[in-house]
Amino acid sequence: MSGRFLSLWFRHLTTDFTIIRRPALRNKPFVLAAPDHGRMVITSVSPAAGVEGVSVGLPVADARVLIPGLEVLDDPAGLDGKLLRMLALWCIRYTPVVGIDLPDGLVMDISGCAHLWGGEKAYLTQILHTLRGKGYDVRGAVADTVGAAWAVARYGRTKALVEPDGHSDALLSLPPAALRIDPLVTSRLHRLGLDRIHRIAGMPRQSLRTRFGNELLLRLDQAFGRVEELIEPVVPTEVYIERLPCLEPICTATGIGIALTRLLETLCQRLQQEGKGLRTALFKGYRVDGRIVEASIGTHRASHHVAHLLRLFEEKMSSLEPDLGIEVFTLEAPKVEDVAPLQPAMWNGATGLQDNGLVELVDRITNKTGTRTIHRYLPAQHYWPERAMAATTSLDEIAVEAWSMARPRPIHILARPEVIEVTAPIPDYPPMLFIHKGQRHSITRAEGPERIEQEWWLSNGEHRDYYSVEDDQGVRFWIFRSGHYAGLKSYQWFLHGYFA
Repeated sequence: MSGRFLSLWFRHLTTDFTIIRRPALRNKPFVLAAPDHGRMVITSVSPAAGVEGVSVGLPVADARVLIPGLEVLDDPAGLDGKLLRMLALWCIRYTPVVGIDLPDGLVMDISGCAHLWGGEKAYLTQILHTLRGKGYDVRGAVADTVGAAWAVARYGRTKALVEPDGHSDALLSLPPAALRIDPLVTSRLHRLGLDRIHRIAGMPRQSLRTRFGNELLLRLDQAFGRVEELIEPVVPTEVYIERLPCLEPICTATGIGIALTRLLETLCQRLQQEGKGLRTALFKGYRVDGRIVEASIGTHRASHHVAHLLRLFEEKMSSLEPDLGIEVFTLEAPKVEDVAPLQPAMWNGATGLQDNGLVELVDRITNKTGTRTIHRYLPAQHYWPERAMAATTSLDEIAVEAWSMARPRPIHILARPEVIEVTAPIPDYPPMLFIHKGQRHSITRAEGPERIEQEWWLSNGEHRDYYSVEDDQGVRFWIFRSGHYAGLKSYQWFLHGYFA
């Protein structure tokens, strides 16, 4: 197993947040409390109250004996989880894999990320400095395993950076509580004189399992790297993502454009090597004030053509507001598809849907005007005209069957046939005129009928007899009668499309 992990410990998470919102409490002793079995119990303690001997779990009445003027505030349910999620989302600028470690921590997979900030020392220093500048009392440590990083962040007394392959030595001198085990198990270990991890690590596994259960063995294995520990990221990570941190915050459109170009070149080179292209892309900027600005594009065919993708993004760049500056940029490709082998030669010309110039034109139009302005349809295996086509978002999708060319079909088919009033010399003859939405159309020419049966396996209903008709203004329509004419039995005519 190889990897590097960072554990952050917010020692006074909820009280720090309270002080940020109410600076007047900074140097005053106060606590957060919640009801528990009919009494108020302290759930979080400010640094000033902690110095006076107040601790978590103490009843408020007892705490007021220690500090008569103690201020007690309600602890909103779930506040710690909400704060950690907010902080985790902020930390995504440093790594895409950030997990919440309740009740007071975050864990981050920083493998392959620290070099972008000049190494792990500079990386950790910047994160801690920025969080402390926001008002949080935070400690952090980096190690080869999540368990080791967690232990050193909370119980380590020396350096916070554990060298690669040095996590075993860093763990041995720490107390059992550093293994993230149940406090009752920790208490039993101390009573037996097992007050350091090195006294436990060498004991027979079966003895540990019999006396203390499986949790202790699991935590030992995770901390020492014998069992992999997975992080559940607060935001699912994309497989194809590139990051670009900035030495100084970027405030200009030119700087943002340079960052986008570099990310596109890196991502497209990777996609090209793997024979893939992106269908959607998301460009994000993490601002100094903690906000995230973003722009997205989509393509109708998988592409890794940098110049084309850059032109698509140029239509969206005006929406990115850098404000005080953007310190980290990311480019994600949530949807990626295989690229046909002919793509490297596409730019030299082709015809029809294989013409890459057509594809890029469609991409530019849809990214400027919206994805609903251009549609492509393929034939579907149905009889009724409104069911005989299916929409597709891809220009590469191949039709299962060809369009029916046996009889002409109108250019514009209504999604739902509309009722018309018809006058016919004999009911089974083509009509002489029809009225649609109050407008009268005298028919001068008619062809038909063409009978199209209902699909009995989908629903029950009458057949349709279609006629192609032309009125005295030269407009051609596609109309039909539903069912047979049967004397006094009612039947209905419909308008279904326009030929021109």
